[in-house]
Amino acid sequence: MPLSLYNTLSRKKQEFQPLHAPQVGVYLCGPTVYSEAHLGNARGPVVFDVLTRYLRHLGYQVRYVRNITDVGHLESDADTGEDKMEKAARAARIEPMQVAQHFTNRYRQHMLALGCLPPDIEPQASGHIIEQIQVIEEIIKNGLAYEVNGSVYFDVPKYNEEGKRYGKLSNRSIEDQLAGTRANLEGQSEKRSPLDFALWKKAAPEHIMRWPSPWGDGFPGWHLECSAMSRKYLGDLSDIHGGGLDLMFPHHECEIAQSQGSHSHTDEARFWVHNNMITVNGTKMSKSLGNFVLLGDMFKGPTGPLAFGYSPMVVRFFLLQAHYRSPVDVSDDALQAARKGYRKLMNGLRLLDKLVVSDSLSVASNKEAQALTTDSQQLTTEATQLLQLAAKPAEFLNDDLNTPRAVAALFDLLKRFNTLAANPAALAEVGPAALAQAAGTYRTFVQDVLGLGDEPRANVEDLLTLTLGFYSEAKADKAYDKVDQIRATLKSQGIVIKDTKAGVEWAYSEE
Repeated sequence: MPLSLYNTLSRKKQEFQPLHAPQVGVYLCGPTVYSEAHLGNARGPVVFDVLTRYLRHLGYQVRYVRNITDVGHLESDADTGEDKMEKAARAARIEPMQVAQHFTNRYRQHMLALGCLPPDIEPQASGHIIEQIQVIEEIIKNGLAYEVNGSVYFDVPKYNEEGKRYGKLSNRSIEDQLAGTRANLEGQSEKRSPLDFALWKKAAPEHIMRWPSPWGDGFPGWHLECSAMSRKYLGDLSDIHGGGLDLMFPHHECEIAQSQGSHSHTDEARFWVHNNMITVNGTKMSKSLGNFVLLGDMFKGPTGPLAFGYSPMVVRFFLLQAHYRSPVDVSDDALQAARKGYRKLMNGLRLLDKLVVSDSLSVASNKEAQALTTDSQQLTTEATQLLQLAAKPAEFLNDDLNTPRAVAALFDLLKRFNTLAANPAALAEVGPAALAQAAGTYRTFVQDVLGLGDEPRANVEDLLTLTLGFYSEAKADKAYDKVDQIRATLKSQGIVIKDTKAGVEWAYSEE
């Protein structure tokens, strides 16, 4: 079964075939770095990290682009209000780029903690002003944009007149779009139609983030940035463009119009893939509503609606327990269940490290699994059943990246491993080749595809205190062999024990 993905543009699942196999271009709309990232900001990166990992597992050469928005994102989608970066900078009394750099660094740290591989390219909007101006000039040349008082707007009615359809991605009619437009807001009088959106905005005298352009000093429109950066790094038409469901309109709708209106004349991407929202008590999590859970606070806990802290790997597993097109509701109960599930998968890896299939062969590594083959062997019923279970995770991921069903399949496979570990006769009937192949599949999907890694759960200080207690007891009992063993073990970890008048202490070894 080949990989299929739900394409928002066609509103159906389609078999994925890249334009230029084996190369695949993936673009994910990244954050606007004016504040700390919250859990909702993490879902897209986790989903697209799994998608990218799986595409690579299938043998594709993926160029994964995830941008940073550090200019042009105004408070209102109607092209009005302050720039979010400048507002944050004014509140902190620092430069906007200081704000951008600080929260970009924090975002990257959180994404790495969540197990997300760094993107191949992470362009910043402020570093691609030249490319954005070029796209605007193309759209003006094609008669689909106009300049008013130093600002440039995309002409939506004319775009529609030429046979295009602004609204085809979100499936919104012109009437629906007009009903949601507040044409009486500041700056709207410049537009020929309330449907038009800004490609370039003239900078007011007090506006800090500004660049020279053919239309005067100003800054790019938020929607334009992704179109320009996607084209630069993935070409006129990429394979996959994604983001949260809240970006579908107007952001992604505008991106398609810009790409069609420029010299590219494409929908920018063949597959438009959208992940659903994070909710708290059924309400979308967002900064504007004030019901968000910051990632840094979530990892420490308690915070907001959560009474406890949760490690990054538990949070990642929590997000993967729901299909990416379904909403996820945050609660302590759900996260505690996710922690149990995550630990169960990690214990599965530990089981495989110890599972012996014969006197001389274990399945402790993928290398050994790859060295064995079942192709030319007559499989037993036990081996066949095991390999059928091992094939399920890929089958479910091929069906629109169904991570919850893939996880459930891994639990089924783990259950079978546990049964085999307790039943030597059944283990022998499976045989080393089939067992090694199934074990390799388990490791690959847990670690390399789902991106779930082991993480320390113990508090180092507590463990040291406990160890020093054992040391004191051994010394009091004159069990000097244990005393020497504890000293040697800690020293191998760079820790030395000191016997002082005040008691037993530890220090870092300076050798």
